[in-house]
Amino acid sequence: MDDIIIVGGGIGGLTLGLALHAAGIPCKIFESAPEFRAVGVGINLLPHATKEFATLGLEADLARLAIATRDATFFNRFGQLIYQEPLGRAAGYDHPQLSIHRADLQMALLEAFRTRAGAEAILNNHHCIGIEQDDAGVSVHFSAGPGSADRTTVRGRAAIACDGINSVVRKQFFPDEGEPRYSGVNMWRGVTRWKPVLSGASLTRAGWLSHGKMVIYPIRAAGVDGLQLINWVAEIETPIYRKRDWNRLGAIDDFIGAFADWHFDWLDVPALIRAADTVMEFPMVDQDPLPRWSFGRVTLLGDAAHPMVPRGSNGAGQAILDTRAVTTALLENADPVSAFAAYEKQRLDATARIVLTNRTNPPDAILREVFERTHDRPFVRIDDVISRDELVALSDGYKKIAGYSKEALRA
Repeated sequence: MDDIIIVGGGIGGLTLGLALHAAGIPCKIFESAPEFRAVGVGINLLPHATKEFATLGLEADLARLAIATRDATFFNRFGQLIYQEPLGRAAGYDHPQLSIHRADLQMALLEAFRTRAGAEAILNNHHCIGIEQDDAGVSVHFSAGPGSADRTTVRGRAAIACDGINSVVRKQFFPDEGEPRYSGVNMWRGVTRWKPVLSGASLTRAGWLSHGKMVIYPIRAAGVDGLQLINWVAEIETPIYRKRDWNRLGAIDDFIGAFADWHFDWLDVPALIRAADTVMEFPMVDQDPLPRWSFGRVTLLGDAAHPMVPRGSNGAGQAILDTRAVTTALLENADPVSAFAAYEKQRLDATARIVLTNRTNPPDAILREVFERTHDRPFVRIDDVISRDELVALSDGYKKIAGYSKEALRA
């Protein structure tokens, strides 16, 4: 009965479990899937997220599984360099920026939680179907998988919903919420064994959405064959999309035409795409910020609270910042109702700003600015198109809004 019930064992739920356990707050994680499987593609952990993992004693373990990203590079669709800047420790941050396979991250968090809290503190095959509460605690109702008639109820002191973009708990409190807002951009993602690109630790963005944009970065170190595991994302404006599902398979022929002539001296993009083992498709959607996340002894966290367009490496990062805020609030407030109100006050407006900024001025706004000023033509000198001061201002402005400027982290 003293446990905090965590609904969902993804990155947000596992990080929250580790943070609560480290703070001496009893908790249990209930995951819908019957077992944890190594699925997904790449993810970037920005310095504000790796700072939290360092606090949990996990930075070194994750660094061994990841690439410490050193620089960001921006190109037009003709392969011309627009802008380059250092990232992570190379930029003077106290903590690195890590590019890692999502499965490697989740499995590392899972192993750490089981080791620290005990295997009995996390249960699979528990699909949340609803929550009730009273003055003494919460009753979380589960089925043994979606559609199963096998039901159980678990009592706890409070509940935190980390059940992702299709959150059942969010739907319970906002039953009339509309469909996700489609940005007009569809994306396809894959991973490819490939020789190192540029510095071998570069986060590369190229092109623009109307004609096709690519995001490319390594997520595992090179093996004996000299090949890294490279994560890539293809983004194209299109009116056609299907319901969001992180694990939906995509078809290369649906999008590779936009990149057919991307043969640069630093990378053959269509060859990289065709060499992928599998491709996943996902619409770039978000949902309007909610007026509240907390309802008595129940609150939302991560994608359940603030699903945002997957741009700027911020989805998982903001969930990780949520875990720190809610853990601190529970330490400072014996009453979970008061704790969740304090957590919401700290995080709701901050994440709403990021959701809305990702719609209008995301971190790749540099590419849009150059695309519009050159009318999608090659340039002779980038300084004739846009000044370095403007490029720096575009980049730094997003960091401040997303909460990972050096000044914000050191404060």
